[in-house]
Amino acid sequence: MQILKIKENIAFMSQRKLASIFSIILVVVSLTSLATNKLNWGLDFTGGTLLEIGFEQPADLSKIRTVLESGGFADAVVQLFGSSNDVLIRLGQRENVKAEMLGNQILGLLEQGTGQSIDMRRIEFVGANVGDELTEQGGLAMLTALICILVYVAFRFEWRFALGSVTALAHDVILTLGLFSFLGLEFDLTVLAAILAVIGYSLNDTIVVSDRIRENFRKVRKGTPEEIINISLTQTLSRTMITSLTTFLVLLALFFKGGALIHGFSTALLFGIVVGTYSSIYVASTVALALGISKEDLMPEVIEKEGADQEELRM
Repeated sequence: MQILKIKENIAFMSQRKLASIFSIILVVVSLTSLATNKLNWGLDFTGGTLLEIGFEQPADLSKIRTVLESGGFADAVVQLFGSSNDVLIRLGQRENVKAEMLGNQILGLLEQGTGQSIDMRRIEFVGANVGDELTEQGGLAMLTALICILVYVAFRFEWRFALGSVTALAHDVILTLGLFSFLGLEFDLTVLAAILAVIGYSLNDTIVVSDRIRENFRKVRKGTPEEIINISLTQTLSRTMITSLTTFLVLLALFFKGGALIHGFSTALLFGIVVGTYSSIYVASTVALALGISKEDLMPEVIEKEGADQEELRM
């Protein structure tokens, strides 16, 4: 399917210096925000209290959130658990407040606000040690993913493409984290999952572009590396636009209709898709070009047959 019929090649690489400056500024701003504002860690990482409650009738999550917010629990994360009558509430840490006292306070607020009789099923305290463990494992998961990607792309294509791909992925992750830090959005496990999904999306886009660049380096006889990269990016532009647009529309639906629980997830993915599409064009390709990628680097090796030199002498 092709929605864009482009007759002339677009000179993407002619704007690479401007794009590089733009990317460097965004990365510096993101790192500065991460160093000063830091991330607004969610309950998954900081620890807190977990409450499971049961309602007589199907629970109205919007009303429960409003009641809790008006009662001083604006940080409460509310979601259904198992059935429409069971609700899970997660609260951040409260100093010098026992879990039983907190549970009774929540129970009173909800009974008064909803007019229903509510049954407290369980109260659990999620310690900060669990948060530290999750932080460490999440960081290790992203580091392992980047190393595996580096090895895979270097093995399949060329080390210059591998460095370009990993630079693009690091660029996307830093900018997404910077957005959450700058806006003060809560960073929980769903956002971490979204960032891993952004890595996969950005990598897929970069692999498609790299594959076409390698193919054109072998097929196009005349042309500088910059011209061949421009040809490849123009040829894959239609596919990139279709993929990004359709994914973007689905995520928009999740953002507006998916509820508060996955708001951070859809926000991270919406932003990640935009920067991922940009980085596959202007970061990965620019790095490979700056490292001196050439036709000779991508031509398949000619394997000499045994006795071929003797056959040439006979002729």
